[in-house]
This record gives sequence, C-alpha cells and structure tokens, in this order.
Amino acid sequence: MGGRPVHLLDIRRDFPSPQFKKVVLKPDMWRNGMAVRMPNHLGDAVMALPALGQLRKMIPGDCALYCIIPPGQQTLYRALPIVSGVVTLTRIHSGWCREDFVNLHRLRLGVGVLFNNSFRDALSMRLAGVSNLYGASARFRSFLLRKAFRFPARPDGEPANIHHANRYLAIASALGAPEWDGRLPEFRLSPAADELTPEIAALCEHPKLLTVASGAAYGAAKRWPSENFREVVAHWVESGGIAVILGSESERGIGDEVVAGLDPHKAVNLSGGTTLAELMQLLRHSAMTVANDSGVMHLSAALGRPGIAIFGPTDFTATGPIGANWRLLYEKQPCSPCFRRECAKGTQKCIRSITPEMVIAEMQEILNCRCPGLRPAE
Repeated sequence: MGGRPVHLLDIRRDFPSPQFKKVVLKPDMWRNGMAVRMPNHLGDAVMALPALGQLRKMIPGDCALYCIIPPGQQTLYRALPIVSGVVTLTRIHSGWCREDFVNLHRLRLGVGVLFNNSFRDALSMRLAGVSNLYGASARFRSFLLRKAFRFPARPDGEPANIHHANRYLAIASALGAPEWDGRLPEFRLSPAADELTPEIAALCEHPKLLTVASGAAYGAAKRWPSENFREVVAHWVESGGIAVILGSESERGIGDEVVAGLDPHKAVNLSGGTTLAELMQLLRHSAMTVANDSGVMHLSAALGRPGIAIFGPTDFTATGPIGANWRLLYEKQPCSPCFRRECAKGTQKCIRSITPEMVIAEMQEILNCRCPGLRPAE
C-alpha cells in the first residue's frame, strides 16, 4: 500500500459480521443457563468478549453464563461481572479429565456455544450434559451441534476482511443476541491498584507509563526488531516517561534486548514477572501501548487504552485490536499476509518496512488528541 501505512480499524463499519439464519432457542432448552467454550489464546479470548457480552444480554434473567476456559485465565473472566462463573479445564491438549466433566455436568446448563473449532470440546460438552450446542462448522463436528455455522474460507495471500470478533458476533446474533453497539464488557480489576506490590503500584501511578509488548508467541516473523522497540522506548523516556516491557517468561530475552543500555529505573523489563492481575493493572494505567500482534495488544485495547499495533505477516483485518483508539501500522507486500512463523525470504520486509520514526509519529498523534489519561509529550 502506498503512502502512510496507518490504518484505523472500526470492525463494525469496515468488516460487518456475516449473517446467518436465526435460531430459535425455546424456554425449555436453557435449563440453568449457557456454557461458552472460550478460545485458548489470550488474544482470541479478548476478541470473543464482544460476543460474550451480547450473549449475556439474551440469556433469560434466571439463567447463568459460565465460561469454559484454559488454566491460567481465571483472573480475566473473574474481572467480568457478566460472567456467572468459570469451569477451568485441567488441561487443554490431551482431553478433559473426569473432574472437568463433573464440574460442568453439575451446573445443568442446557445451551452451549463453542468459540473454538475443537471436535474434542464439542464431544466433551455433549457428554457433560450440554445438549444444545452451537458453533462454527469445523473438524467434522457438525453432527454434534444443533446448528453449525459455515464461514467462508480465507483467500490465499489476501486479507480475510472478516474480523475474528465478527465471527463470534455472527454466532451470537444468529442465536438471538442484539446487535453489538461497540462497547466492550466492563472490567472490575482485582486486586485494586493500591493493593499491588510497591513496585507495580509505583509504575501504575506514573502519569507517562508506556507499556510495550515486544514479543509474539506465534513466531519471530511477526516480531518487530528489538532495536526498533528500543529506539521508541528511548524516545519516550527522553520525553519524561517510563516504559515497561510486558510478555511471557519465554520473551524475557527479547525484553532484555529492548531495554539494553537504557536507564533501568525508567525502562523495566517485566516479561514473565507479572501475574495476569498485575499485567491488567499496568495496561489499565498506561498512557498507551506499543505492541506486536499479540495477546497483550488485544488486552490493552479491551481495557480501554490507546495504542499502536505493528503488523507484518499476519492479517490486521482478522486480528486487529478491537479498541477504538488504536492505530495499525502495516505495509502490504506481495507475499503478505503469509502467516509464516519464520520469513521464507529471510528479509521480514513486511514488518521491517515499519520504522521507529513512523511509530513515534503516531505516538505523538495520539498524545495530541489529548485522549483521557494522556499528557502531551514534553
């Protein structure tokens, strides 16, 4: 794409949800409520939150909404008042254990929605007593579902132009949920910011906190170079701010590269060093986030913070952040989006075409908008 490679994403306007024939859910189908099998990956789970919120609005008042989730994400769902409770799977890659079946069966939930494509999860939910299942047609599981929704295949080498959030919303709409108004479910974070460790609390209190997600679990091809992140962080610190690098333990080395040579009191690598609750508080209190296409990017957007997302081999039309105040930097190349974990040409041209100067310019644009919680660069 020629010109300035900035994209402002409005998933309701730019990528309308597919339309399916409406399903009638009869009163006797609900029993005690609905079970929703949420996606395993954090980013995918966040993209499913608009649909989860709409499902809550359609559930009868005396029924509950339970989420079936992978280990380690309890904090996310317990921060959502719309969720009645969770069924945390013991493991996610080798089948449900007996305790998982028992925990779901005893809730006596009559309606189930699958926001993943797993055959095993569809079968397990049926065996646990959730008899009215709905989800995407995938992996030969349609015979287990009362209604399976078929989505168009992604065109090879081209953007999908169907955002993942809209796929989930299309299923919710078909089940009778109201049209999404663009608002995300409310988060009530616990513990409160003043109950955090002194180190984390001090970071949250800084008026110019920049949160940075320099890693990307999917692979090296979608990671913007560490030296580019370091240049952005150095500019922010020189302007009177502080920066925190966030990510998983496996991304700690990447974070070390970003903060190398910078003032350790102003550029801190906390990759692998925070709980999910601490991560959410840091994002909630940050002035903005700069990130690769990652779970941290999605979570920051869902928590209402502005930011800049850098895309390369992945597809921003499918997995761009769903927050309103985000700018996406992406320059289309003949070979992108390729979705490779490693660049086949070894050049990473798609993501390396985005420069630190481009990111810094967009950061300044966000600051100039004087969005709530932001201060102009000094």
